[in-house]
Amino acid sequence: MPDAKAKEKAKKQIPLRVSASLYDDLARWAEDDFRSINGQIEYLLTECVKYRKKRNLQAGSGD
Repeated sequence: MPDAKAKEKAKKQIPLRVSASLYDDLARWAEDDFRSINGQIEYLLTECVKYRKKRNLQAGSGD
């Protein structure tokens, strides 16, 4: 399905406000991982969503 892949790669812009200290922590972490700050935030959010989906699937299977 080419439309599904195109939708997956499409990016939405969202305004995000974070404290200065959180921004500094994210900037250092991003630098350690050779990512931009935006890339680091996207990576972290993606990992959190994957974790939640996995946890919800496990909870639904009766484990």
